[in-house]
Amino acid sequence: MWIREQKPDPAFSAPRFKQSRYHASIIGWTLSGNGNSRAEAMDELNTNFEKAKAKKVEQGKPLPRPGTSVPIEFASQDRVNLHLDLAQDFIQRVLELDWAWTSDESSLWDFHTEETNDRLNAKIMGIYGVDVSDIKSGNLSEIFERIASKEQSLG
Repeated sequence: MWIREQKPDPAFSAPRFKQSRYHASIIGWTLSGNGNSRAEAMDELNTNFEKAKAKKVEQGKPLPRPGTSVPIEFASQDRVNLHLDLAQDFIQRVLELDWAWTSDESSLWDFHTEETNDRLNAKIMGIYGVDVSDIKSGNLSEIFERIASKEQSLG
């Protein structure tokens, strides 16, 4: 495990995100924690470790042995893959990107730094005529399912 001190970037401007002075990580793993002190960074790392451990137990998978490298595990794409054409259209028209890798756990929050999803929710309403403002998680799978459901009902 290691902890490093990070220098704040004065040019950093993302209202939803905070810069932390310290970053703690387990070497070879994708777990980390941040804080304004070494103790805060370690506390967040420990919290994230406990969450990862609980998820492994829930999945019936063993916890990686200390000292081993843990490969990145990508989330399932089963739900988003049910709407491939819609997903591509959405990525280009709503997110204004040429492409993006999305999973069943992807959300609007992954694609901006604003305090709310209001701007993207309004854009979705304008493009697809579907209100998704009640999907607070911004989960793309849920949004795609709602848009597809409306399109099917108009059939």
